[in-house]
Amino acid sequence: MQDDPPKDWLEAELQDTLDEDYEIELEDAVLSQEIARIYRDTHPEQMPRADYFRELLRLQSELIRLQDWVAYHKEKVVVLFEGRDSAGKGGAIKRITQRLNPRVARVVALPAPSDREKTQWYFQRYVPHLPAGGEIVLFDRSWYNRAGVERVMGFASEDQVEQFFNDVPEFERMLVRSGIRLVKYWFSITDEEQQMRFLMRIHDPLKQWKLSPMDLQSRVRWEDYTKAKEDMLERTNIPEAPWYIVPGNDKKRARLNCMAHLLSQIPYGDVPHEEVHLPDRVFNPDYERDVLPHELYVPQRY
Repeated sequence: MQDDPPKDWLEAELQDTLDEDYEIELEDAVLSQEIARIYRDTHPEQMPRADYFRELLRLQSELIRLQDWVAYHKEKVVVLFEGRDSAGKGGAIKRITQRLNPRVARVVALPAPSDREKTQWYFQRYVPHLPAGGEIVLFDRSWYNRAGVERVMGFASEDQVEQFFNDVPEFERMLVRSGIRLVKYWFSITDEEQQMRFLMRIHDPLKQWKLSPMDLQSRVRWEDYTKAKEDMLERTNIPEAPWYIVPGNDKKRARLNCMAHLLSQIPYGDVPHEEVHLPDRVFNPDYERDVLPHELYVPQRY
């Protein structure tokens, strides 16, 4: 590598970066041709891939600046991602965190509550995951499960739901008063788009795991989820922590719009950085590297 011109080396590094992005984007790789054709026909105005990648890398570089600012100033940031099944929450979270330091930015996606957790104060299981100074926490679904899936599927009584609506505004005001920057996103897709994405998951072996019995029930109860969503947005859209709706039918534009909006919500800036110098390696003329047994190595199949 020392013999390679710096330009060639940087170009190779950039190509690796683009390959990684492209790998993530291969979401239609194993779809049947018919499903893929239908999807293209229903999304005729897709963003050109080159434009998408250019903006994605630009926004990700800004997110690194945001991350450095949060770490330097010991800020605390919480971002909630809510929305219907297959609305694109996970894809947006993946692109936001793709190039960030996992010690600064982490994702919380809690499973269904245990029997013990069901007896606790409702918000108790979420509190341990809130950030300390210098951290960003992204909730892939959050305490709003009570206003959505728990309410629609009957896992919470109407009294419990009403108690949640009474408590959540004050809970979020407490978070904000404590110094947490709280941003809430609802990813919105149409009935037809969700149906298309579910069909794609059914026909894609790499994504069938994403379809749970709960997801399938969400198709049956589309209108119930719509009413629950409207009630939730009306009763929990408070000045201290407003909701922001991300139109999600176009996945690429939804991700970019969400990333750009998140950056606009936090007054980050440049922070001091120590200049980095690569130290010289110490060479010991008496050192000889041991030859390790062949069976310790991963087989070179590729």
